[in-house]
Amino acid sequence: MSRCRIAGRGRIDRSRTLGFTFDGKRYEGHPGDTLASALLANGVHLVGRSFKYHRPRGILSAGSEEPNALVRIDRGPGRAEPNNRATVVELHEGLRAESQNRWPSLAFDVGAVNDALGQLFTAGFYYKTFMWPKGFWDRLYEPVIRHAAGLGRAPDEKDADRYASRYAHCDVLVVGAGPAGLAAALAAGRAGAKVMLVDEQAEMGGSLLAEGHASVEGRPAQDWPQAVRGELSAMDNVTLLPRTTAIGYYHQNMIGLCQRLTDHLAAPPSGAPRERLWRVRARQVVLAQGAIEKPLVFAGNDRPGVMLAGAARAYLNRYGVKVGERALVVTSHDSAWDAAFDLAEAGVRIAAILDLRAAVPQALADRARALGIEVLAGWTVSGTAGRLRLSSATVNPLGAVGGAGKGRRIECDCLLMSGGWTPSVHLFSHSRGKLDWNEELQAYLPGEPEEAVRCAGAGAGVFTLEAALSGGAQAGAAAARDAGFEAHAPVLAAGGVGPASGEARAELPMAGDPARAKAFVDFQNDVTAKDLKLAVREGFRSIEHIKRYTTTGMATDQGKTSNINGLAIASGALGRPVPQVGLTTFRPPFTPTSFGAFLGYGQGAHFEVTRKTPIDPWAERNRAVFEPVALWRRARYFPKGGESMEEAVRRECRATRASLGIFDASTLGKIEVVGPDAAEFMNRLYANSWTKLAPGRCRYGLLLGEDGFIRDDGVIGRLAPDRFHVTTTTGGAPRVLATMEDYRQTEWPDLKVWLTSTTEEWAVIALNGPNARKVLEPLVEGIDISAGAFPHMSIAQGSILGVPLRLFRVSFTGELGFEVNVPARYGLAVWEKLMEAGGAYDICPYGTEAMHVLRAEKGYIIVGQETDGTVTPEDAGLAWAIGKAKPDFVGKRGLARPDLMAPGRRQLVGLLTREPGTVLEEGAQIVLDPAGTVPMRMVGHVTSAYWSEALGRSIALALVENGRALAGSRVHIPMPDATLEAEVTGTVFLDPEGTRLNA
Repeated sequence: MSRCRIAGRGRIDRSRTLGFTFDGKRYEGHPGDTLASALLANGVHLVGRSFKYHRPRGILSAGSEEPNALVRIDRGPGRAEPNNRATVVELHEGLRAESQNRWPSLAFDVGAVNDALGQLFTAGFYYKTFMWPKGFWDRLYEPVIRHAAGLGRAPDEKDADRYASRYAHCDVLVVGAGPAGLAAALAAGRAGAKVMLVDEQAEMGGSLLAEGHASVEGRPAQDWPQAVRGELSAMDNVTLLPRTTAIGYYHQNMIGLCQRLTDHLAAPPSGAPRERLWRVRARQVVLAQGAIEKPLVFAGNDRPGVMLAGAARAYLNRYGVKVGERALVVTSHDSAWDAAFDLAEAGVRIAAILDLRAAVPQALADRARALGIEVLAGWTVSGTAGRLRLSSATVNPLGAVGGAGKGRRIECDCLLMSGGWTPSVHLFSHSRGKLDWNEELQAYLPGEPEEAVRCAGAGAGVFTLEAALSGGAQAGAAAARDAGFEAHAPVLAAGGVGPASGEARAELPMAGDPARAKAFVDFQNDVTAKDLKLAVREGFRSIEHIKRYTTTGMATDQGKTSNINGLAIASGALGRPVPQVGLTTFRPPFTPTSFGAFLGYGQGAHFEVTRKTPIDPWAERNRAVFEPVALWRRARYFPKGGESMEEAVRRECRATRASLGIFDASTLGKIEVVGPDAAEFMNRLYANSWTKLAPGRCRYGLLLGEDGFIRDDGVIGRLAPDRFHVTTTTGGAPRVLATMEDYRQTEWPDLKVWLTSTTEEWAVIALNGPNARKVLEPLVEGIDISAGAFPHMSIAQGSILGVPLRLFRVSFTGELGFEVNVPARYGLAVWEKLMEAGGAYDICPYGTEAMHVLRAEKGYIIVGQETDGTVTPEDAGLAWAIGKAKPDFVGKRGLARPDLMAPGRRQLVGLLTREPGTVLEEGAQIVLDPAGTVPMRMVGHVTSAYWSEALGRSIALALVENGRALAGSRVHIPMPDATLEAEVTGTVFLDPEGTRLNA
């Protein structure tokens, strides 16, 4: 047995022993232990170092609010994770844990020099220190800060675990399986409602598991939860989820849950997920999350051995562990006395009970004296001693602190403190529920709800056991009734626990030099009481500003043990009531949650859905090199015989210009606009005019934002008076459809028009090159595709190889071109037939890289490449596309803004480098005078740059100030190794007359 185990106490399985290591040293524990309880059972109190000062830190609590005991757990390759709270890590055979934020060792940490220099690291020191000298930021400050930033060592291997996710619906969701939560689930379950009961602990029972003398329904309080769990487990309508944390409360009663599935297992089943994320939609919610004990704020309150009184009681009664041999209790609340009494009965010597109140309940004082415990009412602790663990404390009568006397020194190896209890209102706050300040409890309580939710138990400010049971039962019954069931609240009698009272204290008096005293409010971020007061002195008034200046409440625990104390200290410093100081915002997740849990199944190939065209299998068989474009996988080029990308692209461009190229354009966005008002709708939405476009004809469409800037483009065909086939850019399809729906529903609800996304309905095959018509003509039925009958920018419906066809006569290459649209299920077959028919003309499949080159040679833009969200049609040379006679369209007023018509705007131009073989870098900046002083004035940038096989030289497109006025002049492109020179030209480099296009 470990030396700090107490025989006959706790709920652990003493028949089995589990070996584990901490910082490489082997220890033993038992099933049912947490890492924290097992360490304490072995006499280990020093578990980490604080973030800023690197002060020795021990275990403060017994729950998920723990700010100090953060450890790295190593479960094997790819399964190492920092910042686990030792208080909730379940012990298993072979567990490997190590402390954090120390070097070279936990006992001797070089970083502890920060503690000696603490006066240099006051609140907000980084805002002041790192401003001067200015030049130090890049060379000194930033590298040092980046090296020091972070808590714990981030994993450097790919996560080897799997994660799951699930959706669920229920009538009543109960969060928290303490007395109130169990009572609520019991009431709702007996009514027949579909109930889910979730609790973050491995064993349901909450505070009852730490009770020593209480009883419920005639059973010991520790045994009652097991009886309730048995009854609930037998109900088909009830789901019990232990090891499950409610991490967030979202709109329409959706609760996010994170369930730990295998972390507690020494050898998880092969392939079993580590965690599961639940998204639960509940008709009614009961929050029974309990309360968090408040630390006391006094000098030296962070030494290992100083912990919450309720935690010491939990370690004793739940885990059979005594947290020390000689304990000193400092409190302003009755509940700490129960901890002292339980420890005394277990053989721990209680050096004294210091109660800040001048008068304490007589029953408590009498029982203390019966147990031989000294009671010091109206006394406080004014300091502590001990390097790596508490060795003694200095105590004084409250009125004598800081006086002539040095105080009384009491030897102790643990100090148990309690400043009362703070209701856990985090999830209620997530739901946008209103919080009300309770002056008597000095705490925020749930007020008016926004969702269908009730709060019960200590989370609602009810701290007596019988009242918590009653309130929970009534909340569960009421929730079941509101969900449509006939329910009654069971009467649950409790005994052995009387009402507890207390007195709130923001900060205890300190002896000695106040400038050197460190009384911690936020243990994890090393925020002291004087830091908060400094923030007030420096002008901060809102708690949100004080929080950010001092970083209190900004650690991984979100200030669970520090927020209320911080509020009270700020309130005192400001001389204003707490409600006027404000309240920091509680945000999901409730406790730190792994990224893997949020991803669930969305890892690897499932992380981002890769959309593939119907023709993708052919491209894969023919060794295409792919690239991601929006959510699609597209063939970038088709190498042959070990070709490089450059060689393959040149070959694809030559073949397309010389004879015939084939391209998979299925990823183009496609939207069907149908209805009697379809033309009017298009006329209002797009910059072009559409009312006079004849059926069977196409037009280039330009979509602007309200600001007048280009948002999207595409060829749009009119199939009938009431039907348009709209194409968009590959990445713009969802955005364009959303824009259309927004205007249809909110701006023009009077228009009779319907919108349907057809992107995946049609496979699109582009045939380009002088021989495109020769291959296509024999295969098409019902359409005369001769030059005279089917000119450029035509659309018609017919069939190809017996398959329904929408045929466009359009080109994005400047060659004779057709876009074959067939139902997606026929796309691959039609592609293969076209490849077969095109064999006589040396048909060449080309990818997106060659497509970029071919379109740039003709000066065709790509939205998002030649545009950046600040480019107008005039800037891009597309003013011809604007329907100038139209009374209105989206963006018309934006285009009339003076700054969009002012001279000096950047305009799209072509660039030809002085050295024909030099290809510019996309994004490279452009200057007019390379001899100017640094920093030079940039007048533009390169948007696209390629080698043109057809021209035998490089080409580029660029946005340049007054670019069109600079035609024929030279601009310069500074690069790291040289400054390049280029001539400004027009944007069309090849066949400006359109002879090829109109063949």
